[in-house]
Amino acid sequence: MKVLGLLRHAKSDWGQSDKRDFDRGLNSRGCKGAALIGKHIREHGVRWDKLVASPAQRVKTTLEQAAIGIEPEWEDRLYLASTETICDVIREDGGDADTLLLAGHNPGFGDMVFELVAPKNENALFDEAKVKFPTAAFAVFELDIDDWAELKEGCGKLVHFARPRDLDPDLGPEH
Repeated sequence: MKVLGLLRHAKSDWGQSDKRDFDRGLNSRGCKGAALIGKHIREHGVRWDKLVASPAQRVKTTLEQAAIGIEPEWEDRLYLASTETICDVIREDGGDADTLLLAGHNPGFGDMVFELVAPKNENALFDEAKVKFPTAAFAVFELDIDDWAELKEGCGKLVHFARPRDLDPDLGPEH
């Protein structure tokens, strides 16, 4: 069995209209959410062997604020990647890690919930994650594979899903 984690970047700063999408950072709410989800990841109980991340500024800043404790390997292909590309990155970059954490973007990360979880493995966590994979969301999948190269559709079960608003209601949706 392999364990895969997905961490979506925290809330980005749309007020930085003078920057291209790749270079946008986080707003103050995003910084708070990233720090909170980072503490949650550190305390969750999975020791991550490897972290592979999009090099976009909002992902870099999310990881800085989260302070997960593992140096990322930057992977250009994760910037706004499709599920097909995300799966390729997992297969090619997973190496001998038993636990792999990816940091990146939607819609690809949200779509990975549908890609990895077979209908027979759908549960209450799946029901939450399929509705929306919001900024700074963190998901953990147990995958029924022995090697990352074996990754295929429906091989996983969602065993953990957390959002900043689950940890602090003040970080919930703005009305």
